[in-house]
Amino acid sequence: MIRARVREVPAVALIVVALVLLRLVAAAVTPLTFDEAYYWTWSKHLAGGYYDHPPMVAVIIRLGTLIAGDTELGVRLVAVLLGLPMSYAVYGAARILSGSSRVAASATILLNVTLMVSVGTLIVTPDAPLMVAAAFVLFTLAKVLDTGQGGWWLAVGLAVGAALLSKYTALLYGLSILVWLLAVPKLRKWLWSPWPYLGGIVAFAVFAPVILWNQHHQWVSFIKQLGRARVEGLTLRFVGEMIPTQFVFATPAVFILGAMGLYVLARRDGGAAPARRLVGALFWPITLYFVWHSLHARVEANWLGPVYPPFAVAAATAVHSPRWRGGTQRVVAFCRRWAAPGGVVLLLALVVQANTGLLTGYRRDTSVRSIGVGWPQLAAGIEAVRQRTGAACVLAPDYGTVSWLMFYLPKDSCVVQPSQRIRWVNAPEPDPALLAGKLLFVDEVRPNGQAALKAAYTHFEKVVELPRTRGPLTIETYEIDLLDGARGAVLDRSPPPELQSSRALARGP
Repeated sequence: MIRARVREVPAVALIVVALVLLRLVAAAVTPLTFDEAYYWTWSKHLAGGYYDHPPMVAVIIRLGTLIAGDTELGVRLVAVLLGLPMSYAVYGAARILSGSSRVAASATILLNVTLMVSVGTLIVTPDAPLMVAAAFVLFTLAKVLDTGQGGWWLAVGLAVGAALLSKYTALLYGLSILVWLLAVPKLRKWLWSPWPYLGGIVAFAVFAPVILWNQHHQWVSFIKQLGRARVEGLTLRFVGEMIPTQFVFATPAVFILGAMGLYVLARRDGGAAPARRLVGALFWPITLYFVWHSLHARVEANWLGPVYPPFAVAAATAVHSPRWRGGTQRVVAFCRRWAAPGGVVLLLALVVQANTGLLTGYRRDTSVRSIGVGWPQLAAGIEAVRQRTGAACVLAPDYGTVSWLMFYLPKDSCVVQPSQRIRWVNAPEPDPALLAGKLLFVDEVRPNGQAALKAAYTHFEKVVELPRTRGPLTIETYEIDLLDGARGAVLDRSPPPELQSSRALARGP
């Protein structure tokens, strides 16, 4: 057994490193999504919180750009490399919970070949550090189970705190841990021990900067994100999207194995009850919450990232379960054989399609609007117009366009979103002198033109239309307008809608 483990660990490490290197290459050649560019702007002004999320995504981007510069690779570098500690945590957790190095090896590989991990670390969102923290929540709770030592609850608190610094979804870990302790009679002793509560204090201390930031900004981030749980009507529309999307993001082979593994664990065939119930406790509460969420709003595919570490353990349990016979055994063998090559092929296809459009015959697909293909060329054209017209600053109406402009225009260019100023509250205010001169306004061509702009400035001149393209496909066309002589304030300082709604509720009818 020891010799088998000695052989397996280097093999798993080699596979994981190879997959990480593949993601690094993809990260270097693929333009940023608008959200990544937005989070990159956060990294230039680190703070305890932001309008949309806690600060961890900004921190990892800042670390990456310190190493590789303000490039696509720099933005994504640390997120991709976080796949290494995440793999360590999943391997360690699976080995403790299953007692088998073979199950641990399978769990680690199956996790890494999912599109959730490949794309979720390649495209930097708050879900990237959240997945890593989720792996360590699983690992540290497994260590609590394995050692019975209360000190490991402090490590649990640290892992949960890191998850909370990544995304508010991590608030559900309190429920998951409580469910686990209640579901296993011999673990209920921890409810009367100070250690879990000390771990909670550690998590709270790690999360404290986010609380303090919200306190100084009228709790806007909490109101925005926790308000998503509010139900204003039920529909089955989004439930039908959620499962097929996860089938693809898990990759079909891993999804099938994971579902089979959850069945095995539910049938009490996958090891000791505390281990089985830990996997279930970290998988089901978060999954069921998002099923509930899908009854009234869309669930983005990457939101389920934190359930993937326990899901990978379940998939590995299915791979090595002795219960399968006949056709079921052949399904398991097929999925096991093709999970890794299938995941690699899907990632390569996605990267090729996002960058070229080749696989759809250069026609439009769902990725084309969010990934910044064509933005380097478009930004060069906008900068040429700015220099020709003598405009001091570039304006755009939405945070995505503003963020792309900030990233792809020459550094230190004046780029401003006049509205939604809460998004830029951590950055210094733009120089009023720059806003007092000529301005360029960049926006997609609108059917009714820019009537509001014409009324807001004494001088309005449509300069040119510039396309953003991917090969022969025109993704969208931007109108570039020259503005001068603002009739009022250039910056709209209205409070965000979340605060307007809370104030209206406070006033009452």
